[in-house]
Amino acid sequence: MFQDQLVSYSGVQPSGNLTIGNYLGAIRNFSSYSEKYKCFYCVVDSHAITVRQVPADLRRRTYETLALYMACGLDPEKNTLYVQSHVHEHTDLAWILNCFTMFGELSRMTQFKDKSAKHSDNINAGLFTYPVLMASDILLYQTDVVPVGIDQKQHVELCRDIANRFNQLYPDTFTVPEPIMAKSGAKIMSLAEPTKKMSKSDENANAVVYILDDKDTIIRKFKRAVTDSDTCVRYAEGKDGINNLMTVYNAFTGKTFDEIEREFEGKGYGDFKMAVGEACADALAPVQQRFKEFMADKAMLEAQMKKGAEEASYVARRTLSKVQKKLGFVQVR
Repeated sequence: MFQDQLVSYSGVQPSGNLTIGNYLGAIRNFSSYSEKYKCFYCVVDSHAITVRQVPADLRRRTYETLALYMACGLDPEKNTLYVQSHVHEHTDLAWILNCFTMFGELSRMTQFKDKSAKHSDNINAGLFTYPVLMASDILLYQTDVVPVGIDQKQHVELCRDIANRFNQLYPDTFTVPEPIMAKSGAKIMSLAEPTKKMSKSDENANAVVYILDDKDTIIRKFKRAVTDSDTCVRYAEGKDGINNLMTVYNAFTGKTFDEIEREFEGKGYGDFKMAVGEACADALAPVQQRFKEFMADKAMLEAQMKKGAEEASYVARRTLSKVQKKLGFVQVR
């Protein structure tokens, strides 16, 4: 579709304040793909409503997520940046793919089990079929690679299964995508419960560092991070809190675990926590400044939404039309 250029696809939900886990595991790495791939970056607002949203908050965060994409280095001239609900082909294809996805496959999805437990008063069908819409997002653009965190890898594997199943019945319809993982910081854990993934929906504000937290807040949260009774900064089994802080420090500084251990040899956890907080805050400062500038220009953001939707729709329509023809749907122009 793009001649010899491979396609990369990613999406982020505007369902909460984005964390350093979102940044290190996904968003920060996005800009590096644009030289090698034709990249589509989506604000996946349709996914967000599987959990009840405050409408005003969802609208605001949709703007904020687009602004953060750009603040983190995504050039709209090199990448297609758009909002999912602005391209109806996503939901059109999702219904078709629902008919090629097995109930048992969806019932085994880890995120469905986790979110059902967390939102037991709202276990809706959209929450169950969320991975099919994600497959639609990816397959619409004949995607070759999907940069993901560990928690989304299972969904990409399901997407591959759906694509292969459809291709067996209707050959040469979809490109079968490959998940690619970040080299570092792929999974950042909670500062309060380091055996759990850092989550933007965590009710404990001290457990999460947000991309837009100010420097004092970032340092305070790292100072309060749960560690262990040891005082040695080293990566080892049973030291979940320190292992997590070393992962964060490695991701922001590029230093290996061996280098980190040597740097803090003979020093206590207090010194290390302070260093991690400062490294994080210093790295996020330019992102936060660019974000403020973009958010101050709402007209520019809306123009980008329109431009991005037009670019995405052009490609998405071609895939959807191809699928509909193979299924036998009558198409009238």
